[in-house]
Amino acid sequence: METTQKENHQALHEMKNTDAEVQAQKIKIEHAESSLYGGNVKNPKELQDLQMDVASLKKHLVTLEERELEAMVKSETASSDYEKAKTELELLQAKRGNEHKKLFEEKESLTKQLESLADEREASLAPIDTSLLQSYEELRKQKRGVAISEIEDNACASCGTTINASAQQNARKQTVYCPSCGRILFAK
Repeated sequence: METTQKENHQALHEMKNTDAEVQAQKIKIEHAESSLYGGNVKNPKELQDLQMDVASLKKHLVTLEERELEAMVKSETASSDYEKAKTELELLQAKRGNEHKKLFEEKESLTKQLESLADEREASLAPIDTSLLQSYEELRKQKRGVAISEIEDNACASCGTTINASAQQNARKQTVYCPSCGRILFAK
């Protein structure tokens, strides 16, 4: 955006400069022609020199006008590029604003959900004996957040150790630990 803005500014500056040069050249031509046709110069050599000066000035004017035209085209292109970049920036800023709004709304929603889940957890933990809860929390810290393992296909789902039928029955009624990984076993 800054680059296109700089290029646009430079192109406008260049166009103004070439326009000023063209105007100055036209004034020089007018002065030379007024001297040539004004009747003040009588000497044929001076008249011939003035004619050559006017021709040279006109030739240089054509070059300056071509340069001015090129500067105009360059200025229009730079202006168009600047407007495109400006539009793209505005679109990106609007998109970013929308995304920021969505993320903020999602954060608010997740925060509420987290608070709700924390309340549910507190309500679920209320009837549990504090010593069992403390044991569970310690085990959870030791086992990377997974303190309980389900018995699937007569084995501990976490480590795969086979669990005998009596241990499976006991797991339905009381706290039973896996003999291999030490997690609390849960049987359906």
